[in-house]
Amino acid sequence: MVLGGSTPEDSPFLRRPDLLRSMLGYWLAHPSLSFAFSGMFVGPTSQAPRIDEARDDAVHELDLAFRQIPSDGNGPPWLVDRVLRNLLADASGNTHRTEFCIDKLYSPDSASGRLGLLELRSFEMPPHERMSLVQQLLVRALVAKFWRIRGPPRRPAEQHRPRPLDAPPLFGTGSVGVLSDLRAAGFPFQDAWFRPHLEFRFPKVGSFVREGTEVEIRQALEPWHVLAEEPGGGGTVATWTARSSACRCWCGAPRPDATRCCATAPACPCTPRAPTAKSVAGVRYRAWQPPSCLHPTVGVHAPLVLELYDQWAGRGVASATYHVQHPGGRAYESHPVNANEAESRRHERFQSFGNAPATLVPRDCPPRPEAPLTLDLRWI
Repeated sequence: MVLGGSTPEDSPFLRRPDLLRSMLGYWLAHPSLSFAFSGMFVGPTSQAPRIDEARDDAVHELDLAFRQIPSDGNGPPWLVDRVLRNLLADASGNTHRTEFCIDKLYSPDSASGRLGLLELRSFEMPPHERMSLVQQLLVRALVAKFWRIRGPPRRPAEQHRPRPLDAPPLFGTGSVGVLSDLRAAGFPFQDAWFRPHLEFRFPKVGSFVREGTEVEIRQALEPWHVLAEEPGGGGTVATWTARSSACRCWCGAPRPDATRCCATAPACPCTPRAPTAKSVAGVRYRAWQPPSCLHPTVGVHAPLVLELYDQWAGRGVASATYHVQHPGGRAYESHPVNANEAESRRHERFQSFGNAPATLVPRDCPPRPEAPLTLDLRWI
C-alpha cells in the first residue's frame, strides 16, 4: 500500500513530518496492524519486518530520532529521510525490505527517490476487492486521525509492547484498541467489517463444546526464519532458505471459565497460560522434522492433542486431535481446486471427541519470558 500526493510537494509526509512519526509509534504499539493483513511469511527475515524485529536497539534509537523531527511541520524535505533511513531497514541494512519503506519519500541520491511516497509493505493483496477497500479505509482514517494531532513526539520506547506475535491479531486486544481509537476520533468503524480478514488470515481449524464451554482452535502466524544452509560462490555467498517446521495455533474460549483450561498432550500433559479476560492461549509446536532445520534434535509434536480439563473434577471432559498432515498418513497429489476443498482438507485433519480419551493431569509449565501467553512445546 503506497501513500503520498499527486506531486512530492503535496505529500502529507513532507508537509507534516510528524505524521510519519505518529504512524511509526502507533504501529509499534499495535502489532495487529503489522500482522493482521500481512502474508504468512512474517518475522525478522521477511519482506516487511517491524522496526523492533530488525535490531535490538532500534526502538531506543527511534525514540531519539523522533526528537529530531519538528512537530510544527517546519523543516527541509530531506529531514525525514536522513533521520529515519538507517533505522527503517532490515537486519542486513536493506532499506526496501522493511514495514515502513521510505526509499521513494525524499532521498537525495536520485530524482526517482524524491517522489514523496511511503510504502506500507506489511499489507498483502486480499482475495476480495471489498476486503482491500476496508484496509484502505483503515489506513486513510489513521492518517486523518494523526493529521489532527500536533504535539510532543510519541514515545516508542514507552509505548512499545514486546513479543508482537504473542497477542493474536484481530483476536485479542490489539485490533480492538485500534478500532476503539478510531471510533473515539469520529470514524464509525465496526468490528464486523474485519471479520472476513480474521477468517482469511487465521482460518478456523475446528472447535469442540462441552458443558457450555466452547474451545476454538485457529491457525496462527509463525515466523519462519531463514537458514544459511550451504555456501556458494567459493564460500563467500550463503544460500538462504525459509523453513516452516515450527507452527503455531491459538486456542480461544468465548465463554471463559476459571475452572477450565486448555491442555495439550503431545508427549506429556501441560497447560498453556491464558489471559483471564479473553481466555486465549497459543501453542507453538514442531510440525515435522525436515533434514535441515532449527533444533534438529527436537522431536515432532504432531498430532496435537487438545483437552478441556476440569480442575474441580480433576479429569478431562472433552478433547480434540489436530493432524498437521492427512490423518491417514497419505499425501495429497494435487493442490486444492478452490477454497471449499482447502477448507474440507483442513476440517478432516481435526477430530473432535465428546469425551476425553484419557485423563490427563496438567502440570504447571512456567511461561517463556519472550512469549508469556504462548506455550512453546519445544522447551518441554
